[in-house]
Amino acid sequence: MENSAVSLRYSIFAALFTALYIAGTFVRIPVGPVPIVLTNMFIFLGGLVLPLPWAAASVLLYLLLGTAGLPVFSGGGGPAYFAGPTGGYLIGYLAAVCAVSLVSRIGKRKLPVIIISLAVGIIIIYALGLPWLKFKLDLSWRKALPAGLLPFIPGDVIKAAAAFGAFIIYRRVASHAAS
Repeated sequence: MENSAVSLRYSIFAALFTALYIAGTFVRIPVGPVPIVLTNMFIFLGGLVLPLPWAAASVLLYLLLGTAGLPVFSGGGGPAYFAGPTGGYLIGYLAAVCAVSLVSRIGKRKLPVIIISLAVGIIIIYALGLPWLKFKLDLSWRKALPAGLLPFIPGDVIKAAAAFGAFIIYRRVASHAAS
């Protein structure tokens, strides 16, 4: 009985995070081929809150909805978005949520390890997104860095800090609810 209650809880949380990823794309600032969105913040928080399979499921559902043509990505929806300049960032979301979930739990969710997991998440998104952007737009590294990395670092640090703060609040509330 307890396992089914836990599964139901994580199913609801995974669906909630999918909705948050979608909502995050509607808060966007166009700054070139890659817009600034809040989705990254929710990806980081989803990785902290959800265990690995549920974290992955939440992003896979987001990507599936977008692939099916629903306008859940920053510029719309459809399978062509994976072939476009932001396709690598979309795949980076899946890898990042998994890494944040895994790394934060390896360290027993101690605060320094949580911070490291968020840094790993940021690095993974850009490690997958930036080379794809460079390739798709046929840019040199000198042009790709300001188009797809440098202007986003301060915002992603702020988003990671906000996800960290929200997670600390979530953890306190969850521990009080459990007792």
